[in-house]
Amino acid sequence: MIMNDCEKETNAEGNPHVPDLSKITTIEDLRVIAKRRVPRMFYDYADSGSWTEGTYRANESDFQKIKLRQRVAVNMQGRSTATTMIGQPVSMPVAIAPTGMTGMQHADGEILGAKAAKAFGVPFTLSTMSICSLEDIAESTDRHPFWFQLYVMKDRDFIERLIERAKAANCSALQLTLDLQVLGQRHKDIKNGLTAPPKPTLANLINLATKPGWCMGMLGTKRRSFGNIVGHAKNVGDLSSLSSWTAEQFDPTLSWADVEWIKKLWGGKLILKGIMDVEDARLAASSGADALIVSNHGGRQLDGAQSSIEALPAIAEAVGTEIEVWMDGGIRSGQDVLKARALGARGTMIGRSFLYALGAYGEAGVTRALEILHRELDITMAFCGRTQIDQVDSSILLPGTF
Repeated sequence: MIMNDCEKETNAEGNPHVPDLSKITTIEDLRVIAKRRVPRMFYDYADSGSWTEGTYRANESDFQKIKLRQRVAVNMQGRSTATTMIGQPVSMPVAIAPTGMTGMQHADGEILGAKAAKAFGVPFTLSTMSICSLEDIAESTDRHPFWFQLYVMKDRDFIERLIERAKAANCSALQLTLDLQVLGQRHKDIKNGLTAPPKPTLANLINLATKPGWCMGMLGTKRRSFGNIVGHAKNVGDLSSLSSWTAEQFDPTLSWADVEWIKKLWGGKLILKGIMDVEDARLAASSGADALIVSNHGGRQLDGAQSSIEALPAIAEAVGTEIEVWMDGGIRSGQDVLKARALGARGTMIGRSFLYALGAYGEAGVTRALEILHRELDITMAFCGRTQIDQVDSSILLPGTF
C-alpha cells in the first residue's frame, strides 16, 4: 500500500500543491492509485481490452519473455537516452500516445499531459476523441508543438476542417489511426454504459460518491465532452457516447487512397498507427509516411491478434530502413522501452502508463511516470553495457528469448 502522505493534494491551508511522489516507484503503483480515484467506467475504459482481453494481456506479458544480457566491467559513465523521433529531439524514445476521453481520467487531462510532456522533452499526441480541444492544448502550452491523431470519418468536410485546425494549433505531426474503421467489442464499456460525462444513473451516482477528488475537479472545469467534435461537426451540439459517434461517423471504407489524400491535405510529417502485418508495413512505407506504429490499439480491437512486441521484429526487419518503425502496447517500464528499441523500434508510445499516472495524480503523476520510465531505461541500458540509446540493438538480448 502506498503511504497516504503521497496522496495529499492540498497543504495545511487547503491550497493545492504538488504531492511528494518519491515513494511512487513503478507504473503499477500509479495504476493502483488510479483505480481508487477514477470512476469505474473511465478506469475500465483505460484498463481493458476487447472480447476475452487475451491480446490486451499479451501486450504486457510478452515483454516478460524477452531476457536481457547483463554485461560487467563496462564504463557506464556519460550515458544518454536522448535521440530523435521523425527528426524531433526527444529526451528518450518515448511519446505519449493518443488516448480517447483522457479528460475523464482527470479534469483537463489532456492539458495536464501536454504540459508534463513539454517539460520532460517528449512528444504529446492529442486524440480526435479528446475532451480538451486542439485549441485548448495550444493555448495552455503557449503553442508548443504537439502531435494530433486523426480518425477518418464519413464527413470529409469535417476532416478537412479538423486538419486545418491542427495546423492552426501548431501541430508538428499528424498521426493517422488505421485500425478503427469499426469499433471492437469492448464488453466493459458496454456493461458500464460508457458516456462522457457519465449519465446520472443510480449506479453511477453511487460510484461517483466514492470519488470526491475526481468530482471536485470536474466541477471546476467546463471541459466535459468531446472538445474536437462538439460545436465543430455538422449538427453536433452534444455528444456523450463514443460508441454512437463511432457507429455513425467512423468510415469502414477507409483505404490507402484516403491515406494519400490526407497526406496531401496535411502536407507535413505523417505517422501511420495500427500496423500489425508485414504486407501492410510495406504499403505504409511506400505511402510516403514518415513513421509507422506497430500497434493493435492496446488490445481493444481484434482480440486474438499478436501482441505488438511479438509483431515488431518482422516489421522492423522488412521496412526499418525505409520508414521509422515505432511500437505501442504493453509498455509498463523503461526495460520494456529498451527491449522494443533492441527489436527495431526507433520510438515507443505509452497510453495506459500515461492514463494511470494522470488518473492518480494529474500532471505531477504524468511527470512521475516519465521519471520512472527514464530511470529504468537509463539503468537497464547501463547494465546491458551501453551508454547511448542509439547503440542499442538486438545484441543486448539473450538469443532464443525473442
